[in-house]
Amino acid sequence: MNIAIAGGTGFIGTALTEYFISQSHQVYILTRTPKEKKANVHYVQWLVSGAKPEERLPPLDAFINLAGDSIGTGRWTEQKKARILKSRIKATNTAITLLQQLEHKPSVFVNASAIGIYGHSTTHTFTEDDVAGGENNFLKEVVLQWETEALKANELGIRTVLPRLGLVLDKNEGALPKMLLPYRLFAGGALGSGDQWYSWVHIQDVVRLIDFVIKTNEIEEAINVVSPQPVQMKEMGKTIAAVLKRPHWLPTPAFALKLLLGEMSSLLLQGQRVLPEKALRHGFKFNYSTIDGALHDLLRQDVHSER
Repeated sequence: MNIAIAGGTGFIGTALTEYFISQSHQVYILTRTPKEKKANVHYVQWLVSGAKPEERLPPLDAFINLAGDSIGTGRWTEQKKARILKSRIKATNTAITLLQQLEHKPSVFVNASAIGIYGHSTTHTFTEDDVAGGENNFLKEVVLQWETEALKANELGIRTVLPRLGLVLDKNEGALPKMLLPYRLFAGGALGSGDQWYSWVHIQDVVRLIDFVIKTNEIEEAINVVSPQPVQMKEMGKTIAAVLKRPHWLPTPAFALKLLLGEMSSLLLQGQRVLPEKALRHGFKFNYSTIDGALHDLLRQDVHSER
């Protein structure tokens, strides 16, 4: 297959590219700063003045858009929040325009989304049928606008899928390395109350599920990309401690995290319990359903080094 990935040099985009290469697909990475072609990876410039990606792309089988300013770096100042929203809307709008210009349109458009659309709740369990129910917040408003923009691809007759990503676990990227650091320093413990839900997913299951939705024509619009077994923060922390053989004893009060991180602390202090109902209904099998299994896989080198 010929697969275009906008945001292909980022955390999830890099993992997807490696996976698709291993499957002998041709990957076309849309980026502001192209590199020289290597193996099955081609770089195509976009989002800069004068770029004409529509002239550089072959007939595509799938178009994946992951582009957007990171929500997990830097304090959420008003300027940062504006970049988070604007970058997602601009990239998605540009992707839609590019799809309009392509003579041979892909059969599927996969536009990243997030479980933040459900808002925060400690009591409700969310599936793809829910949007209302959780508390309104900044991320919920961002994702609502993001998905609205992406669904314009439906008007082009292109099957559109919105993978609502949860907390993606990877040893070297994303939130997990930050969560591990206190435990490595023997200072790990609950964040805030510890009762907040973390709807997590192993990076390998992220790429496998995105590949699955590309190949499964019956899947359209929202799909939750999370493990079938979300956990509360205190359970995740205790599991990290057990895997690393470190204590789970030093809680971090909510006010300290709010003081340190500002509004971005909501990523750690609040959450939602989300289930992958649509993925399971269509027969997707998670390789890592439990937090214990996922962490043992991701941290197995650490575990072996302790022996």
